Amino acid sequence: MVAVAQWQALDRTSGDLEGQVYRLMRDRILHGQMPAGQRVPSTRMMALSLGVARSTVVNAYDRLKAEGYLQSTTGAATRVAAFPTTSLSGQAAPPPPNLPRVTEFKTGGLYEPGVPDVSTFPHAAWARCLGARGRSLRVHDLGYRDHGGVQELREAILDHIAATRGVIARPEQILIMPSTGAAIGLLASALIRAGDPGGDVVWMEEPGYASAQAILRMAGASLVPVPCDTEGIDITRGTGPSPRLIYVTPSHQYPTGVTMSLSRRLALLEFARATGAIVLEDDYDSEFQYASRPIAALQGIDRGEVVAYVGTFSKTLAPGLRVAYAVVPSRLLAATEAAQRLRGAIVPVHIQAALADFMREGRFRAHLRHMNAIYAERMAATVEALNRHCGSWLDVGAGSGGLQLANWFRDVKTDDVATVRTINSNGFAVRPISALYLGPARPGLLLGIASMEAKAADAAAARIARLLAMVPVNA
Repeated sequence: MVAVAQWQALDRTSGDLEGQVYRLMRDRILHGQMPAGQRVPSTRMMALSLGVARSTVVNAYDRLKAEGYLQSTTGAATRVAAFPTTSLSGQAAPPPPNLPRVTEFKTGGLYEPGVPDVSTFPHAAWARCLGARGRSLRVHDLGYRDHGGVQELREAILDHIAATRGVIARPEQILIMPSTGAAIGLLASALIRAGDPGGDVVWMEEPGYASAQAILRMAGASLVPVPCDTEGIDITRGTGPSPRLIYVTPSHQYPTGVTMSLSRRLALLEFARATGAIVLEDDYDSEFQYASRPIAALQGIDRGEVVAYVGTFSKTLAPGLRVAYAVVPSRLLAATEAAQRLRGAIVPVHIQAALADFMREGRFRAHLRHMNAIYAERMAATVEALNRHCGSWLDVGAGSGGLQLANWFRDVKTDDVATVRTINSNGFAVRPISALYLGPARPGLLLGIASMEAKAADAAAARIARLLAMVPVNA
């Protein structure tokens, strides 16, 4: 066991003592200083050594257990978990040398996926920030200088994602974009070399985000599906030429909701470092976790600068703000900044400045806490109602986080596309999961929970059950 005297002192001036304990242990584990099976100090001893409350250490240990770094059983000591030991300390790898099919489905109905509840938007606080910035923008903010984004917003975003997602970067690595799609397209334009042997290969988690598939195809990518299971993407099952880009949603896989295991994360990072690929981490809605706190981002444990991290305010605040961001590896920064200037993918400066103030004042975090409680209640009500009324047809998802819920048809012969058309003709806007596959598909229903009030979930699920009873298996 590592003696507690060997642990370095915490920086009390910077706050977040729990996060410091968590990162201290995580980094030792990742760098082999605490091997698998090693017993870790008790929470009481660690708290005494570091001079912090025991609850601080308990919470840090719980995070490490949730992310797969530690394991414990009742009545036994907590130990370092066993997982493949791949090096994360290598140098950054050098850069490696048809229109999409679109299936239209109804929008604007009950249970529409990917749409937040904008009725709860903090209008008064936002209007105050926006009005103040509209009246007092500085002269240099009104020019062409900061194509990548207003410095204050870059710093505010970095402060937030460093504290909540474990992201490690410099403010200049953050590019402010009008949407996640714009960020994916920008990174694709900098990496994909259509026409070059192997230069257009993109590995895509399966099933995966349909919009990302379409954007990558339009950039000239040749998409290769790589299966996901209960641990996330299995990079060992990728086939064909090595990819230039690998698209993943590790913290909350879209659409299944699975969190990528630590062993899979390390394997993915090692594969990308060895092949020169860039991992595009789309962290689209992981701010919302109902069973635990948000899982740290893949980017935070990347020591080879192989991860480009993309986030958005569309799910946390409102799509109409048109603000997203990309955290770009240093070696890609010049190319992506140039591409951003050429594309004109710029967010209006007064929106950026107002959002920076909104975040600095603590309004954003307060809104997240408020919405997390609301969405947790709605998700729980939806899961309970679907299990009660639709359990004969559907294997209902756990609903541990996010704004959508994946439910799989128990009968794999079900035509989920036809079934969805029937359901949506009765006021719903659910999606067939089979449409999110590039290869052989598994049928299911994807529901969005954000706008479904808890008290209305039971009646909605009962209506879906009646419609399912009317649809033939191979509809």
